[in-house]
Formats: sequence, C-alpha cells, structure tokens
Amino acid sequence: MLDIEFIKENSQRVEECARNKKFPVDIQKLLQINDQRKELVKQVDLLRNERNKISKDIPKLQGDEKQKMIDRGKELRDQLATLEPQLEEVLNIFKARMLQIPNIYLDEVPIGQSDADNVELRKWGTPREFDFTPKDHVELGKSLDIIDIPRAVKISGNKFYYLKNEGALLEWAILQYAIQSLVKKGFSPLIVPVMVKNEAMQGTGYFPGGEEQAYSIDRDELFLVGTSEVPLCSYYKDETLNESELPKKLVGLSNCFRREAGTYGKDTYGLYRIHQFQKVEQVVFCKNDPEESNKIHYELLNNAEEILRDLELPYRIVKVCSGDLGMGQVMKHDIETWMPSRNSYGETHSCSTMFDFQSRRLNIRYKGKNDHSNFVHTLNNTCIASPRILIPLLEHYQQKDGSVKIPKVLQPYFNGSDVIEPKTI
Repeated sequence: MLDIEFIKENSQRVEECARNKKFPVDIQKLLQINDQRKELVKQVDLLRNERNKISKDIPKLQGDEKQKMIDRGKELRDQLATLEPQLEEVLNIFKARMLQIPNIYLDEVPIGQSDADNVELRKWGTPREFDFTPKDHVELGKSLDIIDIPRAVKISGNKFYYLKNEGALLEWAILQYAIQSLVKKGFSPLIVPVMVKNEAMQGTGYFPGGEEQAYSIDRDELFLVGTSEVPLCSYYKDETLNESELPKKLVGLSNCFRREAGTYGKDTYGLYRIHQFQKVEQVVFCKNDPEESNKIHYELLNNAEEILRDLELPYRIVKVCSGDLGMGQVMKHDIETWMPSRNSYGETHSCSTMFDFQSRRLNIRYKGKNDHSNFVHTLNNTCIASPRILIPLLEHYQQKDGSVKIPKVLQPYFNGSDVIEPKTI
C-alpha cells in the first residue's frame, strides 16, 4: 500500500506506473474520496470532542444551564448518528480504492506488456545437445516409474500428480538441499501454515485481485496459500522490530496451491503448471533503505542461482517488464531454466523487491536509535520449487539407455546412488 500523501504529491507517476502495470485505477477519484474522508473525520472529531466535554460538564451544572447542555448533547447525538455512518462508508470506499493502487516500479524496469517483453540479462551453462532422441519428463516419469499423472487425475482431476519411488526422493532431496544451503547463510527455517485469513492475503498484496487464483475454505473463512511468502511476510504482522535485529532472513517450506484459472491449454502439459506443489521460499525484512533493499535483492537472486549451478542446470536471468510485475513489486528478476522438451527456457524462480508496500498493509515497523519508527522493506525469492524443477533436471540428465543421472550434490540423499534406472512395469 502506498501512503496517500505520496500518491497526492506524485499522482502522475502513480497513475503512469499503474497503467504500465496494467492495473486500472482512477487517482483523481481516490483523491476526491480522500478529501471527503478528511472533511468527515474533522467534523466527526469536533462533534465527538464537544460531546465528551458536555458529558463531563453536565454533572457540574444545575437548572437551565444544565438543561441547555442536555439539549445540546441530544443535538450532537443526532448529528453524529447521521455523520458516523457516512464516515464509515467513506472509510470503506477509501480503503478499498487504496488497496487497488499498485506500487510504483523503479526507473530501471523496462516498459512492456507481458513476459514476452522481459529483457534477458545473462545466461549460465550450455543447453545439452543429445546424440539420441530425448524423452520429455512425462515419458521419463512413466518409464522410470517415478511420476504417475493418470491415477492422480482419477482421484483429484487435471493438473494433479503423484511422485513416487525415486521421484519422491528426488523432490525431497532438492528441497532439503535448498533449505540447508540457506540455513548455512543465516536464514531461519520455518514450516508455515498453508491456510490463512483474508488479512494475510490482503496484507501481502494478493488480494484484492488474486481471488480467482486462490482456493478458499468458505466455512472457515480461510484461504490456501499459493506461496509461503504469504505466511512468512505475515509472521511479524502488527509488530515493531528493533533496527538492530534487521535484516531478518526467513526460509519457509510449504505446500502451495493455485487454481491456475485461465491457463487451460497454456503450459498445462505434465508438471509445468499444476495446482499443488512444494516450494522453498526466501523472505527478508530489512531497513527502509532502497540501497539495502537492492543489495539484498541480488543476494537472494544469487542464492537461487547457486542452487541451479550446483545442480549444473543451464539457466538465464531476465529483468521483468512493467506489464509482468505484480501489484506490490518495484523490481523483479525471473530465473528461467533450460527445458529440453520445450526447446526453451521456462520460469522456475522469481525474485521480488517490494519496498514498504507489504509492511504498510501488515503494519510491520522497526525502531532505530532515535526511537523513530518506520515501515520495514520486504523482499522474497523462490529458492526452489518442485516438481517444476524436475522438468529440466530429468530431461537434462537423461541417458541413452533411458536412465537418469542424479546430480552429484543430491547423491548423498540417495545413499550414494548416482542413477535412476528404468523399471519394467
């Protein structure tokens, strides 16, 4: 959430960023409502203060003077009975419109409409050239007996899957390797709630606007999270931290759930776009300082790159354009890993800087030496998400005999085994 005074002073910039982010907003209407809000707050406060003063004075008065104050108190009560509902209505409208205002992006963000306009910055590794006809991850999953999609569809519907045998071990190995790598760097590990209240979804910027993508549990007024960013960023909701504690670095492991509404027929083959997956997420709370946020952003990006380099998977880094940015993001880099069956790079990681957009919504502050409080900056980045990462891994490491090599860094999780052999089913 942006500060209303900032919006007022930078209305053209806010409107331009909202337009380029593809979030339709009416800044002038918001400012009109804000003026209404301030005027009503002023009127109601004056009436309440007068009413409170009269309530204190009446017991001290007698006769006509006392009756006069009683009559005035009734007038104030009637006026407040009219104005307070008006104020409540305007406050609700004001809050709803404020929640629809996206964050402004940094000047370095390229302007564009979609991921097709993202800008490639660099590549690492060389896509493998095969001397045989390679299989895709679904074919490999079947021949190795490690992925079963038909049985999952039978009980859960499309975009669900089973991982089994070495497939399950492979996912657990990747997740554990990612967590351990971050713990060594000072991240605190958390296993988080995957069902959260509306305030957490709203506080992190996924609502309003993302309701269609979220699974809701209406009876309990809860939502299944699409990323552990939601419970991680909400961990310090309504708290004030000490500046000496910052930055706070958290790594969360959770199941994630996304409806993927509107994506039918797009990237739906196999394990690329599914309803349920596991993710190791990095979240950092730091001082309200753009330079520090920028430094941490690239630290988080490098953490994810290190994992891919350890797995020896070719990837590229792209700077995300304005039209592909989310509500709260001021800057984002995607990591796309080479997927042989697609003959292209596919997104596997996203690294985002939010500044104080989320902390204002979640009311997370910190105090420095001068006892002045400020909103923290928040950042997040995928460290690893599975089973999507299994697509490049299985396809890249497949062998002519149908087996798949296990990356060296993951072999300790397989009792030293270095290969997954085809099964006779």
